[in-house]
Amino acid sequence: MVEIRPVDDEAGLARAVEIANEVKPDAALTLDERRQILAALPRNRTFLAFAGGTAIGTGSGMFHPGSPRPVVRNLVLPAARRRGVGTALYRAISEWAAGEGADRLEARAHEADPAGITFAERRGFQEVSREISAVLDLDAIQPPAVTFPDGVAIVPWSERLELAPGLYAVYAEATPDIPGNEESVEPYEEWLALHMHGPGDRADATFVAVAGADVVGFAKLSLTDAQPETAYHDLTGVKRAWRGRGVATALKATQIAWAKRAGYRRLSTANEERNAPIRHLNERFGYLPGPAEILFRGPLADG
Repeated sequence: MVEIRPVDDEAGLARAVEIANEVKPDAALTLDERRQILAALPRNRTFLAFAGGTAIGTGSGMFHPGSPRPVVRNLVLPAARRRGVGTALYRAISEWAAGEGADRLEARAHEADPAGITFAERRGFQEVSREISAVLDLDAIQPPAVTFPDGVAIVPWSERLELAPGLYAVYAEATPDIPGNEESVEPYEEWLALHMHGPGDRADATFVAVAGADVVGFAKLSLTDAQPETAYHDLTGVKRAWRGRGVATALKATQIAWAKRAGYRRLSTANEERNAPIRHLNERFGYLPGPAEILFRGPLADG
């Protein structure tokens, strides 16, 4: 018999984080980092699945600003699968989402875990997009030389915090050009809180391309205490008028050199498969492609 309980205390959240980190170690977070995410996205709910008094799975849903659908995670320990645990969590999350006014869910499944894809497809979820992973082994390379385009300099955002509005202008122009992100631009204050001041965001790991007084591009890394050897690429964006001049190449080289100096052993990223420019740029720097993560959209559980 599987019992689903909502998480309503620190001990429950800690166990949910432990299970999530065991099932998906490449997305591991500390308890404090998870707590910060939940605080930034207050429309959320986390559940634990129990069998015989032991927590064996966790599920969660959270609404991003402006989205009518929560993003859900449904994670079950390998030894406890094929016992209806995932289905029970799906039902609990669906009931919560319905109470929040949602009639659809979004979920991600990884090619390295085909069971997750099968679970989604059997419940009527449809593929929306897929992101191809890529990893750069920093131990195997020398820091690349950074060649600056004419008239462009690159500075850490930590040295020019007053440039935040310029970074947002790049974000607002570049994000809709990424396939699948056409409607993903938040208002300035939400962007600043969620994408620039969230857990893992550091101003010294965000690099800004400036031409005179204008911000023409930026690239940021996401860092986590739970994965001290891996740095994750977040957005690399360049204003349309400056594309094709080597700005993104200079930003990427700056990130790689910084990560290697800072002691990271690998850089990891994932890019929408239709985003050919950034995927080609990563290939030029030696990133090796890996499995895809698929974004699904589908119905609430029946009943």
